[in-house]
Amino acid sequence: MEAKATLNYALAKQRKLAMPETTLIQSVSTSLRILESMAGSGKALGISELARATSSTKPKIYRHLQTLMREGYVIQDPMNQKYLLTLKLFHLGQTISGSFDFLAEVRHILPSMIEKIRQTVTVGQIDDNGIRILDIFRYRSDIEITSPPGTLLGFNSSAQGKLALAFGPEWIWKKLQTQGLHWVTHNTIVDIDELRKEAKIVRQQGWADAPEQTLIGVNAIAAPVFSRTNDLAGIIAVVGSVQSLRPKLDKSLLNSLLSAAEQISSRLGYRPQLES
Repeated sequence: MEAKATLNYALAKQRKLAMPETTLIQSVSTSLRILESMAGSGKALGISELARATSSTKPKIYRHLQTLMREGYVIQDPMNQKYLLTLKLFHLGQTISGSFDFLAEVRHILPSMIEKIRQTVTVGQIDDNGIRILDIFRYRSDIEITSPPGTLLGFNSSAQGKLALAFGPEWIWKKLQTQGLHWVTHNTIVDIDELRKEAKIVRQQGWADAPEQTLIGVNAIAAPVFSRTNDLAGIIAVVGSVQSLRPKLDKSLLNSLLSAAEQISSRLGYRPQLES
């Protein structure tokens, strides 16, 4: 993990050095230098100190600090009028770290499961507008999955999306109510009340499927992976033809998927809450 992070940093630094000056947005660079200066100081800093540290003017630093305060990255100490970082950057870092941890554990557990069930498996996480596919573990079958990592699946039109609705944050429902539900196939659920009923069933049974709701002829069976904070860390899903994926008939495949999800959750530090 540490080696990977070091490599990513080195590549980012190379790209920064190679980037033409004309493509840089100076105001963004200034804000980032302010944040880096504050993080490196370990103490509250005033406008004059930040101006010297970033080789900028005090009026410019003031404007940037006002924006950073509005966005929740910086606060001002009322006693000395100096500025401090909030924990927002820390939380962003935790989110990125959580994604690395999730994928590392997935890649540790899934290969043996795939050899057993002989099906393609996708790995995804909640994104702003759906479920973002992070990785695909392919297995040669009657259905060839061509969607690459980075593909976005709808909340209402995929098994993965239904899991997000059942176990994910409430903002997803608010977004769907604001934006409305859209057809992907003629089987896609586009009624919000019907979708709520489906999400309730998914939450009770602990898995979801979406036969021909994302693509005609294709089904997916998805299981949730939870983090040590009991949040939805990600989703693993078996993808194949509607003929080969029938979860209510093929208990062996479903149990293998749920077992893998439980193992990954456990390795991420998740501990099921006992009902009182």
